[in-house]
Amino acid sequence: MKIAIFCHSLVSDWNHGNAHFLRGVVADLLGRGHEVEVFEPVDAWSRANLVAQHGTAAIDDIYDAFPWMRSTVYDPRQVEVGDLADGADLVLVHEWNEPEVIAALGRHKAAGGYRLLFHDTHHRAVTAPDEMARFDLRHYDGVLAFGQVLRDLYIERCWADRAWTWHEAADVRTFHPIDGVARRGDLVWIGNWGDGERTKELHTFLLGPVHRLGLAANVYGVRYPDDAKNALKEAGIRYGGWRPNHRAPGAFAAHGVTVHVPRRPYVEALPGIPTIRPFEALACGIPLVCSPWDDAEHLFSPGKDFLVARNSDEMERHLDDILHDPDLAQSLREHGLRTITERHTCGHRVDELLGIHDELTTGATHG
Repeated sequence: MKIAIFCHSLVSDWNHGNAHFLRGVVADLLGRGHEVEVFEPVDAWSRANLVAQHGTAAIDDIYDAFPWMRSTVYDPRQVEVGDLADGADLVLVHEWNEPEVIAALGRHKAAGGYRLLFHDTHHRAVTAPDEMARFDLRHYDGVLAFGQVLRDLYIERCWADRAWTWHEAADVRTFHPIDGVARRGDLVWIGNWGDGERTKELHTFLLGPVHRLGLAANVYGVRYPDDAKNALKEAGIRYGGWRPNHRAPGAFAAHGVTVHVPRRPYVEALPGIPTIRPFEALACGIPLVCSPWDDAEHLFSPGKDFLVARNSDEMERHLDDILHDPDLAQSLREHGLRTITERHTCGHRVDELLGIHDELTTGATHG
């Protein structure tokens, strides 16, 4: 089957977590013998920021890490976007594309024979609904939403006639345990500061507990304002800046524990959506402690795959227990890793995607 993917960027993961998941999906599709073409706009802000801050060597490093990766850069002002989809059997269009690109592909599909799906992996449906309402999805076959609550919103608001839940997952070709790595610290956190969407939560569930326990901690991510960097320094946490996502497994292997602090929209308005970071951490076999979020879709087994801290003191206790109780740490590693390998790899999501395509094409349904 020939598959075309229109995304914000496959090459750059600078402040762009969707690249993590798409890389795993594309690699799995290629491994099964499908033909995959990926298209990203020439002015993608993720790639532009990556090159501006780290130079083209960062792009070269990513291609070295993913030698199979091929992505065509196009200028939507100079190219008929629909023509890029010619000959495809299935086309995926991510929600970070411009409305004009999304509409053009819909019009092209109306005269073509492929299946066209819109892919949403963000919280804008609840935090910026006017932005999402601009998208013309009339000619799309449906929506792939990365959580059930988001899928339901598309139907309730009549943005789409059909929608499926398609969670993100771990690319286990990249994210897996690494043995023999020297310990560099107690705790590592990989993530962006959050545009004010989790500032209080990061102080409560990360900076405060780390400071009180006196842990050797490292934090990696981008878009940290000066006050955030100062707060990390005051808590005794080393800030390492941007870290390529394919180097995250090495960082996990060099630390004893990590945490997940979801952005507020995922806690308050979109329960059940963990985002991709917990999948990747568990796939690497590092013990994980989460600040509160509702696993409404029963993706995991809280208390076995990871621990949940309801407040700052509980986070402190969980971190201390994991770092001083080898049996607890090993149990969390094994259970979390088993859950990922059995249920939440990009291979599982490709199975689901192909099932959705089959359902659209033949009318068959897959439970």
